[in-house]
Formats: sequence, structure tokens, C-alpha cells
Amino acid sequence: MRVLLAGATGAIGRPLTRALLDGGHQVLALARTDRSAATVRGLGAEPVRADALDRDGLLRALEGVSADAVIHQLTALKAPKRTLTADDPGNVLRERGTANLLEAAGTVGAARFLTQSLVLGYGYRDHGDRVLTEEDPFGVRGGNVADHVITGLLEAEGRLFDAGHVTGCALRYGVFYGPGTWFDPTPGSRATPVPAGGGGVVPWVHVEDAAAATVAALEHGRAGEAYNIVDGRPSTWGELGAARSAAAGGRGVRLPGWALRMMVPYLGALMLDTRLRVSGAKAARELGWTPLHRDHRAGMGVA
Repeated sequence: MRVLLAGATGAIGRPLTRALLDGGHQVLALARTDRSAATVRGLGAEPVRADALDRDGLLRALEGVSADAVIHQLTALKAPKRTLTADDPGNVLRERGTANLLEAAGTVGAARFLTQSLVLGYGYRDHGDRVLTEEDPFGVRGGNVADHVITGLLEAEGRLFDAGHVTGCALRYGVFYGPGTWFDPTPGSRATPVPAGGGGVVPWVHVEDAAAATVAALEHGRAGEAYNIVDGRPSTWGELGAARSAAAGGRGVRLPGWALRMMVPYLGALMLDTRLRVSGAKAARELGWTPLHRDHRAGMGVA
């Protein structure tokens, strides 16, 4: 397929571009700057100079361009702000970015559309030991600072599923680890603070596995479906921090829960309050995808 990719230079975008090309697909990638365009070319894709948040400029840039599918992988994986608001960069990309890219899909004649979502949309709270599936309620707000994230995820999925001109899937990824993420095992990479007591349990997925799952969804995903994309072992934040330190060298950063909650309340909701386990069985069954890395230790090469 000829694929228009938004977010090609991000943490998942780079391995996804390579995976698409390895799978025989052509990749057109949005690039806001000359530097991004050069990175896109270096990955083997064709850059399209446009900003997904600039609707008019995006549509102008795509005049005369054709594509079979659009993949939305735009993220804002920066250090979290102390207080999240409705205009948080991640939410803007999920809401306005999704709307613009859906319109762009019509311009280029794309029939398929994939959007990035997160398993955290099941709710930033303690779900106990029960393993959730795609049949469980998604987008349940908890009355905390993370509600803005959930609102953005619902907006992105809802816009896609309500669109009449494309068929598409929402990919509910686990928390990313791997190169370019918060838990980058590259020697010399910066350590992300984790709770001193380990914190809550969440599902994870290596960015290369997430990329492979995305290609599988492009080729085999059913219209209007959401898929949990996770590895086989949910783990605490402390476990990820320890594995990342073992892989990258140096000491990790561990902070007491009260300090994390005081400095960045969102990290309290994410790292301390959330205990979440989800099943990836639907992705295995319908997409034919299973993660290459069975868990974070294998993914970081410290198993």
C-alpha cells in the first residue's frame, strides 16, 4: 500500500517507517521542518512538507497526492507538565490532529486509517488483578488530572469510528519502552524518575513490537475495531527503571511517591494510582501479531 504517515520521526514512527518499507509498502511522511524531512529521507521514505495541525497548509501540500492509507502516530513525548490542561500538546494532536488527518485522508483518497490510542484509556485507577479486554468500558474518567488524557483518547477514537469515508482501527498501545522513549536502554540516555516503592503495574510494549503490530493492523485489522497492543507481562515502573539502568549503565532515579505527586500530579495518577492489566489476545487472534519481546527485560537485553 501507499501510506501517508504522520509522526515518522517519533519514537514509534522510526521503527514503523522501517517496518512498513520492509513489508513492501511505500511511505509518504509528513515533515514540518527541513531537519525532519532529512530524517524521513534517511529512513527511506518520501517527505511531504506539512504540519498536521495546520489544516489549510496540510491540504494544500497534499493536492495531487494519492495514498491508500493514513496512519496517525503523532505524539508529544516530552517531560510531563506539572498540570495537564485541555490544550496539552498531546491532546491537541489527538483532537485537532486527528480531525485534520481524517480530512487529509479524503484528499488523498485513502480508504484505511489507523490511529494511536493507549490502554491507559481504560482508566487511571486500581483495576485489581482482573485482565481487561477490548470489551471493557474505555474512556472512564476518574476525576483526576489524567482525565484530560482520557478525553483526548476518546476524541481520537470517536472521530475515527464516526468517519464515513474511511475504515479504520484504533491501536491501544501499552506504555512504550525502547529507543527514544522514557525508558531508553541506550547507554548514556537520560533516566526517568520512578517511584521508590516500585509504583503501580501497567502493560508495556517495545516500540519495535508496536511498529510490527501497526503494520499487521494495516494489513489485517477489521474496520471499526480497537486492539490492545501489549507484551505478555505487565510490570511496575520500578522494574522498568531497574532494567533500563542495567541496560544503559549508571544509576536510575527513584523518588518517594509524595515527591512525584507534588512535583507532577499526573505522574502520581500514572505511576502510583494506576494498576492495570490488559489482554492482547484479540490482536494475536485477528492480526496474527505477537510481540517479539516477551517482556521488558528481554526487550532491553537484560533477561
